[in-house]
Amino acid sequence: MAKGKFAYKIGFLTMKKIIMYTSNFCPFCKNAEQLLSNKGFMIDQKIFVDQDPKMLDSMMKITGKRTVPQIFIGDNHVGGFDELRKIDLSGELDKILDV
Repeated sequence: MAKGKFAYKIGFLTMKKIIMYTSNFCPFCKNAEQLLSNKGFMIDQKIFVDQDPKMLDSMMKITGKRTVPQIFIGDNHVGGFDELRKIDLSGELDKILDV
């Protein structure tokens, strides 16, 4: 088991840490968090780009995007809420989360 890659689900443990770049006033971020919560997952780490401009720069270098949310599950960059919703509807999200 790799260290630091745990995401908790009620009654389960998966190997993938969920990280979300976010901001305080972002409805898409709240939608992404709600979608994951409805599946029983919590976001392990929220990085608030509106509180630290260096985090926004870092997010842009990593993802090539400047909008939030930007969601990572394990080593996979999922993208924003639209991409998260798309892979949820296709069933791919459950595979990524090892559900």
